[in-house]
Amino acid sequence: MKPMKPMEPMKPMEPMKGAEPWWPEDLGSPASSGGQNGLRYAFFPDKHRLLVERDGKTTTYDSGDHRIGGVQQQNGGSVSFSSQNGTVDLDSLKQIG
Repeated sequence: MKPMKPMEPMKPMEPMKGAEPWWPEDLGSPASSGGQNGLRYAFFPDKHRLLVERDGKTTTYDSGDHRIGGVQQQNGGSVSFSSQNGTVDLDSLKQIG
């Protein structure tokens, strides 16, 4: 029986790549972002913009003076966000695009 050969050293691991942003580059980095049940959002306070992606379609909203921090979805499909002013319904924000 032949003796075992020594193991070859492992190759270094490649660094993991982060997820690609799904929002336009000119908005910069969001102050908050997240998702729930097939919906995701990104909030850009300096631009007063809230982007919501649902079913592969991205919609832009004017966030006004709200500072968006989290998302909630009701069973009926309505979406609301938490802000410093309390809960704000998505339908109450002005849709831009």
